Amino acid sequence: MFIPQEFIRQKRDGSALEPASLHQFVSGITSGQVSDAQIAAFCMAALLKGLSIQETAQLTMSMTQSGTVLQWGELATKIVDKHSTGGVGDKISLMLAPIVAACGLYVPMIAGRGLGHTGGTIDKLDTIPGFKTGLPLNEFQGIVRKLGCAIIGQTLELAPADKRIYAVRDVTATVESVPLITASILSKKLAAGLHGLVMDVKCGNGAFMTDIKEARQLAQSLQIVAAEAGLNLTPVITDMNQILGHSAGNAVEVMEAVEYMTGAYRDRRVHDLTMDLAAHMLVLGGAARDFEQARTQAQNALDSGRAAEIFAQMIAAQGGPAELLENPLKHLGQAPVIKEIIADRDGTLTEMDTRGIGMLLVQLKAGRARVEDAIDPAVGLTRIAPVGTKCEAGKTVLAKIHLRHESDFEPAKSAYLSKITFGPFKALERDIILQ
Repeated sequence: MFIPQEFIRQKRDGSALEPASLHQFVSGITSGQVSDAQIAAFCMAALLKGLSIQETAQLTMSMTQSGTVLQWGELATKIVDKHSTGGVGDKISLMLAPIVAACGLYVPMIAGRGLGHTGGTIDKLDTIPGFKTGLPLNEFQGIVRKLGCAIIGQTLELAPADKRIYAVRDVTATVESVPLITASILSKKLAAGLHGLVMDVKCGNGAFMTDIKEARQLAQSLQIVAAEAGLNLTPVITDMNQILGHSAGNAVEVMEAVEYMTGAYRDRRVHDLTMDLAAHMLVLGGAARDFEQARTQAQNALDSGRAAEIFAQMIAAQGGPAELLENPLKHLGQAPVIKEIIADRDGTLTEMDTRGIGMLLVQLKAGRARVEDAIDPAVGLTRIAPVGTKCEAGKTVLAKIHLRHESDFEPAKSAYLSKITFGPFKALERDIILQ
C-alpha cells in the first residue's frame, strides 16, 4: 500500500526514491489521493535535497503518462518544437512555427500564458479576433497534419499531474528547483509526441536564470533527462539582458511578428535568434544535413513567402481573420493613448533593467501578476531603442508607450526612464546566442 507521507519522508531524509514509488505518487496526484499539502512537502524536499537524474527522469515519465500522449504515426520523426524559459518581448514562436513548417517539418506547439514579468505566446494570440487557442486535440492534430503547424494553450488532457504540481510550486517558493523545472517542461513536450525539441534557455536580467552558470545547469539537466526519456533535445542559451525586438506587449508583438513575416521590418537580434532556432529544429527533424544548410533553408522559406503563407493559413484555420497579414491594423486593437518617451540626457544607452520593464508592463495590464488577472491586449511598448543607442536629450525617442489612459503616461514614463542606464562610452554589443 502506498503511503504518501512515507514517500515524502524518504526524500526529506535524503534517501533515493524508487521508480515505482515516484510513479505511485504521480498517480495519486492525478487521482486526488495526494493532497496539495503533500505535493508542497514533496516539492520543498526536492528543492532542498535535490533529485538525481534517474529520479528526475522517472518523475518526468510518470507525469507524461498521467494523461494523453499524442501519436503521430508516419510523421513521428518529423515532429519538432521549441520551448522558451520566458523573457520580455519574446514573440519568436509566432514566426518560428510557420518557418519550420514551410521547410517540411511539423510543429505541434503547446504554449503558455505570461506570468510575472514574462510574456506568454497564448496571450499574444488571444489579441487576434476569433483565434482559438483551446482547440480539441483531434482538431489540433488535424491542422498540424494539414498545414505543418498549430499553436494552442496548455490542456488538461496532456500531463495533468504537472498542472497540479506547478500550481503548488508557484505559491510555495519551489519554482526554482532545476529538477522540477526539467520535469515540468519535458513532461508536457513528451506528451505532445515530439521527436525533437530545441530549448531556448534565457539568461540575463530579464530571465528566470540570471547568470550563465544557472542557465548551463538547467540546459544540462534538460538535455540529460530528455535523453533518458528518448527525446532528442538541443539547448541554446540566449541573452535576455534587453527586450527582444522593438516591441513588448501583446497586440504590438503580434504586429511585429506580422512585419517580420511580410518583410516590412525585421529586428536583427530577433532575426538571428529565429533563424538559429529554426536551423536547430530542422537538423533535429532530419530536414537538413547540418546547421548551415538548415539556416539557408529557413531563410529561403522566409524570403519566398511560403512561411508567411503558412502563418496566414494557420491563423485562418484556428478561427482568426484570413487577411491578418494584409491588414493587421484592422484586426489588432490599438490603445487610445500613444506617446513617445524621449531621452532626458545625452549619452549611450548602456543597460536595460529588462525585468523591471516587464513589471512596468504588468502594472499597465499588459501582463499578469496572478493567473486570474485580466490583460489589456492593446497596451505595451513599441520602437524600443536597443542597448547601444546614442541618445540626445530632448530628441532621441527611447520608446513609444501605448496606454489606456492619458493619466498613466507621466508615471509610466518616469518608471521607464528609471529602468535604463546611460553612459559616456559605446556599449559592448552582446551576442543573442550565448552558448
